[in-house]
Amino acid sequence: MRPELVAKYRHQRVPRYTSYPASPHFTDAVTAETYRGWLAEADPASTLSLYLHLPFCKSMCWYCGCHTNVVRHEDPIWSYLAALSTELRTVAGLLPEGPVVRHIHFGGGTPTLLPVSGFRALMAELRSRYTIAPDAEIAIEIDPRTLTAEMTEALGDVGVTRASLGVQSFDADVQAAINRIQPFGMTATAVQGLRAAGIQGINLDLIYGLPRQTVASCVDTVRQAVTLNPDRLSIFGYAHMPGFKAHQSRIDTETLPDADERVAQLRAMETAVLASGYVRIGMDHFARPDDPIAQAAAGGTLRRNFQGYTTDAADMLLAFGASAIGRVPRGYVANVLGLPAYLKAIEEDGLATARGYRMSQDDKLRAAVIEALMCRFDVDLAKVASAFDRPLDDLMPDARALADLSGDGVAHLSGTRLTIPEEARPLVRSVAALFDRHLDPEGGRHSKAI
Repeated sequence: MRPELVAKYRHQRVPRYTSYPASPHFTDAVTAETYRGWLAEADPASTLSLYLHLPFCKSMCWYCGCHTNVVRHEDPIWSYLAALSTELRTVAGLLPEGPVVRHIHFGGGTPTLLPVSGFRALMAELRSRYTIAPDAEIAIEIDPRTLTAEMTEALGDVGVTRASLGVQSFDADVQAAINRIQPFGMTATAVQGLRAAGIQGINLDLIYGLPRQTVASCVDTVRQAVTLNPDRLSIFGYAHMPGFKAHQSRIDTETLPDADERVAQLRAMETAVLASGYVRIGMDHFARPDDPIAQAAAGGTLRRNFQGYTTDAADMLLAFGASAIGRVPRGYVANVLGLPAYLKAIEEDGLATARGYRMSQDDKLRAAVIEALMCRFDVDLAKVASAFDRPLDDLMPDARALADLSGDGVAHLSGTRLTIPEEARPLVRSVAALFDRHLDPEGGRHSKAI
């Protein structure tokens, strides 16, 4: 990316667009009763995706932006699992007969920190309450530092098909700076065990922009990662926002790379991944050419949701647990954030919905454009407007803002087709923001564009 673009966009804050509108625009106008009504009117022919948030970790990684809790013993976990079981039962009872689950995702936190018997019981609960397709993808996020042989065996036994392992960096100096000591051998052992248990889908998550990181250490991390032959790799930029995550204040800001260095790290990592035989998926994912997500990208069916880029095209995403966010045809629903508040809400009501967003037709129109840009870097505005039976003028972005991006070579409008050149694709979120009617110009709650 040209230095002048880095200088111009380095301070812009924009959503990651895993949803539109972004979650800061959710309000308490959507309640548990709203959610009950939305579930009751679901189409019996719907397909479902289930997300379960397990907010527990053994220690706090200082870069982490997730909603999680450090636990020293199992009692809080068991209490949480009991509440989660109640929420699963409540939602299942509100749905009509018929919907089939195509995807299940366990996120966190560290889902594999659960007691093994608790995890097996949770999976049994899911199968008893919901109709799960025989070929459903069942994915789980894993911290290799706490993964045990017993849990690995359990993952294989209950039918997990994909594991996403947090790596971030294999550089020991960087690991010390983020409070996450994880030698390469530890990750390699975890991958080997998962494959032996029959879990063939392996994802590795890497991060650039971390304290003490250099271009050389980023490339070395990629080179080590690809020796494990993962099906997918993701490369995310670290978002330093200690105002929202207090533990990030333990990172010395003097050791963080500047915007130019961040771009150099990203470009070097991308080059190394592509040279290893992977193909680009969206703005920050990579996959083997024969992987289903690569095929979805090539075929124009790639999707984007709260888990990032995905093949998940389910009609509804039902989310369970503290801080979990779901999506149904009417809009978004978000559970309360804190663990005590979640336990109390489930005990009193069976649901923990605290806020959400009711989608208008204009929101759905703009969401379609933003998802197309995020997934394909290309959208025909006239076709999208026609699909929603709306005039093109309702969708055209601010002329001055578009001209500014076009002049910078970040976006190009030809007729009604808007494209993002390959060199400018790290700025895809800035282009998507053209269509965001809810965006706060200050963008204080979002990560930087670069």
